[in-house]
Amino acid sequence: MSDENKSPEEQPADVTPETEAAAGETGADATGMDPLELLQTENADLKDRALRTMAEMENLRRRTEKEIKDARQYAVSGFARDMLTVSDNLRRALEALPEDDRKNADAGVASLIEGVEMIERDLLNQLEKNGVKKLNPEGQKFDPNFHQAMFEVPNTEVPNNTVVQVMQAGYVIGERVLRPAMVGVSKGGPKDVAQAPADTAGEAGQTVDKSA
Repeated sequence: MSDENKSPEEQPADVTPETEAAAGETGADATGMDPLELLQTENADLKDRALRTMAEMENLRRRTEKEIKDARQYAVSGFARDMLTVSDNLRRALEALPEDDRKNADAGVASLIEGVEMIERDLLNQLEKNGVKKLNPEGQKFDPNFHQAMFEVPNTEVPNNTVVQVMQAGYVIGERVLRPAMVGVSKGGPKDVAQAPADTAGEAGQTVDKSA
């Protein structure tokens, strides 16, 4: 059927700029919001997403930096712990020789003793360069985070739970305990409320670094 034969109802309506504008207004009215408000809302949502993403990236960067720092600082934990055994053996070798024998030793033995002492000092210096420090808790209050109580010593002259004897030196690496110091603590002296109670001694060394 040709366009001439179509009825008025079937004839397509002419599309004019006015009708397009009216259609646009009808669409805007259907959403219930002004187009400007829609753009502002969308802009605020995108800005919020961007800020959240930036915050997440900053937190990730900080976590990564901390993990890298910890990895560098504590990577030698296992090796350092093994080297402590060498240091202990050097110290035992020196302490096994009576003081009188050391004083009366001939030149050869004296040189050997001096050499062992130099090796021990150099080993400890190298460990310290890598963040490993020796604990010297004698005279300090007992701290279960750094000390392991092995026995109690009756002593009324010092505050209760004071370290009065060190059986084995302790070491820390960074902020972590590499090995707690094995100590003897006083008993029977005046109480010090600031000191850790004696029954916490059994929990000593729980912060020892065992990750390596």
